[in-house]
Amino acid sequence: MARAVSSRRKLINTSIAWIIGLLIFFPILWTILTSFKTEAQAIASPPIFLGFDWTLENYAVVMERSNYGRFLWNSIIIAGGSTILGLMIAVPAAWSMAFVPSKRTKDILLWMLSTKMLPAVGVLYPIYLLFIEMGLLDSRAGLVVVLMLINLPIIVWMLYTYFREIPVEILEAARMDGATLKEEVLYILTPMAIPGIASTMLLNFILAWNEAFWTLNLTAVNAAPLTAFIASYSSPEGLFFAKLSAASTMAIAPILILGWFSQKQLVRGLTFGAVK
Repeated sequence: MARAVSSRRKLINTSIAWIIGLLIFFPILWTILTSFKTEAQAIASPPIFLGFDWTLENYAVVMERSNYGRFLWNSIIIAGGSTILGLMIAVPAAWSMAFVPSKRTKDILLWMLSTKMLPAVGVLYPIYLLFIEMGLLDSRAGLVVVLMLINLPIIVWMLYTYFREIPVEILEAARMDGATLKEEVLYILTPMAIPGIASTMLLNFILAWNEAFWTLNLTAVNAAPLTAFIASYSSPEGLFFAKLSAASTMAIAPILILGWFSQKQLVRGLTFGAVK
């Protein structure tokens, strides 16, 4: 029997949830508001929250100075490509670890996770030299591979966790009916794990989208994504906070739209499809 919750308790829980949500969203809200201020109002002390002269001048300057579409396209290709490539490798790996484990499976998982503890700057120099030798410097293909390898442990861990929740008896029944390994993965396992795969895709896409260290060090012009687009507004002359906020708002807008769409349509639709 469900535990009864009083109206007062519901109100308190709802208020706490809204406060936490607003605290998390406040930096994004402040960035968006700052993008509509003048440079003088952006650095005003005390800060001006709403009582300022709204202007679109910063967006006009950003669009005039930078090719936003090229940066956006690079980010989409790099984040999307690394996500798809990572799933192609992680799904078979997670399947084998979840359903055909060995005595070293847990050690391998821990080893994969331990690679995330290595500071990125520790492997920058060898990777930079490899990129020069292979002609991958300032290329989208090179960044796709690097970001895929960086996020691969997280993808494998998440998929492994979701696959472990699927009853082994279902796969055994499919094998008794004559399903091959390929059919088992494509037609039995994947549809049942679609909600987990969708959430893993979304998380990996966001991580690749927000990656700044590798994109700033391995690109110059041709493959520069939106992180480089934002960094270009930090110059030796100083920080132009209003224009920097406008560039940041333009960079996070696609992710905000994707997050809303995923919550309202993608994940819900995939979940209902898996249930059916």
